[in-house]
Amino acid sequence: MTSKSHSPTGTHRAASLSWAIFVTSLGFVVVQLDVSIVNVALPAISSALHTGVGGMQWVVDMYTLAFAACLLSAGAIGDRIGARRGFVIGTAVFTLASMGCGFAPNLASLIAARAVQGIGAALLMPCSLALLNHACRDDAPARAKAVGLWTAAGGVALSAGPVIGGLLLHPFGWRSIFLVNLPIGVLAIWLALRRTEETDTQEKQQFDIAGLLLAVIALLAGTAAVIESGSRGWQSPVVWIGLAISVIGLVVFVVVESRQRAPMLPLKFFSDLSFNVATGVGLVVNFALYGTIFVLSLYFQHVRHESPIDAGLAFLPFMLAIIVANVVGGRLAASFGPRWPMTAGLAIGTIGFACLGHVGAQTGFVDLNWRLVLVSLGIGLAAPPMTAALLSRVPRAQSGVASGVLNTVRQAAGAIGVAVFGTLAASDIVGGMRAAFVTSAVLLLLIACLAAVGMRQAKTPRHS
Repeated sequence: MTSKSHSPTGTHRAASLSWAIFVTSLGFVVVQLDVSIVNVALPAISSALHTGVGGMQWVVDMYTLAFAACLLSAGAIGDRIGARRGFVIGTAVFTLASMGCGFAPNLASLIAARAVQGIGAALLMPCSLALLNHACRDDAPARAKAVGLWTAAGGVALSAGPVIGGLLLHPFGWRSIFLVNLPIGVLAIWLALRRTEETDTQEKQQFDIAGLLLAVIALLAGTAAVIESGSRGWQSPVVWIGLAISVIGLVVFVVVESRQRAPMLPLKFFSDLSFNVATGVGLVVNFALYGTIFVLSLYFQHVRHESPIDAGLAFLPFMLAIIVANVVGGRLAASFGPRWPMTAGLAIGTIGFACLGHVGAQTGFVDLNWRLVLVSLGIGLAAPPMTAALLSRVPRAQSGVASGVLNTVRQAAGAIGVAVFGTLAASDIVGGMRAAFVTSAVLLLLIACLAAVGMRQAKTPRHS
């Protein structure tokens, strides 16, 4: 291992951490913004490019699929070339791909550009967490607070996406929702080069091509099967073949990774119960959250017949609540550890989703939003403790791979959530949405119980 930085102290260390939080948050902002900003533009994209619900699902999911499939490899690359270099390269790829989305002439080229966006996001995301972890050194309370602020920035972008999209759509058209990434990306690259330190790097080892290909096959086949089930039905041979390929690909992936000298996915991470719990929380939260944003966008514009601007503004209370909850969640984790803030947040989210199960076409704005606020408060409280707990369980030199594991699971779960919820709502938006919310409530309740029990072993960070 080679070291490329010196440990800052005192005022310099505080300033270095502040800049690291700001720069990495900019990266997280563009990643999360593109998850949600697209949803409010789906009807406009559908009309302009002549596609239906299936095509819209692909526009959303190709980004998250490419993101998820490449995250593990990207985390390992970041650990080997340095997190700052990986962050800059990933942000540059993402920014150029956003330009490609903005000028896409047809549906196929838009989906392809979305895939490239996902690849760029996959590299910058774990590298941003690795940069943040590096700036915190071994200060666990500082890490929890920093992750809380970083997560809050992502929460702002995720929740503000529909609002920004709605404001941009009317005067500038759907292409503007992608072009807005360009100035943010350029600023993030410039500040990263000027204000952050390069991390330690690991020895270069053979790249895990087999693991990458198997991960892509398993994720793409599984999500494609769920999306196609909406139009073909679950009895379709195409759907069952896709699911079978996904399962076989996943099994072979685990076997291959267990035999690799330098695996894309270090299976030893999963010998730690707290690591598994944190990863499980990320899976459930993203499955529910991404799917919810997708079906709510359909609900606001197709059931309530609201304009894109009004549909975006309908998410505003959700946005404000998740921002506050992320900051509070990080501070609670710093003071009391991750277990109880995480469990409490998941419990609140469970109540919120259960209440949303009664929403109908005529539900009033206030009546809808207090339920949505409960969901965002719960998820916002749980996310920072989840991330801080996972990072505390691995050596700092492997934080890129570890964050890659967490975010791979989260993005894959988000893509599947969009596919499943979109399929449920394909023929009956209100009925499918209710079923999706009840499913989310059950899953959050189960993972809350697991967090309450499983995070007991997270008191002492493991370093090796």
